[in-house]
Amino acid sequence: MTFIALTIAGSDSSGGAGIQADLKTFSAMEVYGASVITAITAQNTLSVKAIENVSPAMIAAQIDMVLNDLDVKSIKIGMVSCKDSIVAIADRLEAHRRRIILDPVMVATSGDKLLEDRAITALMTRLLPLADLVTPNIAEAALLSGMPRAKSFAEMEEQASIILHYGPRAVLMKGGHSAEKDSTDILFTAGGQPRFYSAPRLDTKNNHGTGCSLSAAIAAQVAIGEDMPEAVATAKAYLHGALEAADQLRIGSGNGPVHHFYKWWPA
Repeated sequence: MTFIALTIAGSDSSGGAGIQADLKTFSAMEVYGASVITAITAQNTLSVKAIENVSPAMIAAQIDMVLNDLDVKSIKIGMVSCKDSIVAIADRLEAHRRRIILDPVMVATSGDKLLEDRAITALMTRLLPLADLVTPNIAEAALLSGMPRAKSFAEMEEQASIILHYGPRAVLMKGGHSAEKDSTDILFTAGGQPRFYSAPRLDTKNNHGTGCSLSAAIAAQVAIGEDMPEAVATAKAYLHGALEAADQLRIGSGNGPVHHFYKWWPA
């Protein structure tokens, strides 16, 4: 059986994040990847120079053509930088019900802003209610909850509770940008006990696309049929391996990508 996942995200011209990272991750996890491009970026490992959005009508058409034909089991949503595009995606996904992993991409690893201010409300009110899982990092969780960046478990739990109020079934609060010795992600569900996923923090500057790759890996495992806690655990282990092997690659002079295919070819 061929398992299929769909990524709805922006293109990264350097190949380390966005659509390119998602498709690499799907392939590494033995899942066929389809794609809907929301934006084209001019970027490299140092910065994002320009973003050009694909029209909402074209985004909607891509979604319809893929989902009317392919047996897509899960959908990962990444960078959507404008309100009209978010509305178009929400409208189509309400018509085509699938399991949805939402990575609320708002800021690039380089610090460049990727989401318009007026789009944040649309993301919260239209996409969050459709999501089976939302995967914010510390900065994104603060924006979504309207609170300062969390510095403790209690603050992360409070922010997750606020995000869950908008309707997603689960929130994975990522700890990759924290200052702790281990990188710990916490899975929160309404009324359920939090689950902790920890891995040793790795000293590498080649971490471009980590958020994209983690959410894509979760989507791939959901497409295969894993339940959400198991999918998160599998994805976390995969990303740790990709980060551990990242310094084998020599890509650009800034924040290079993780090594998506570390199991198959050493650099």
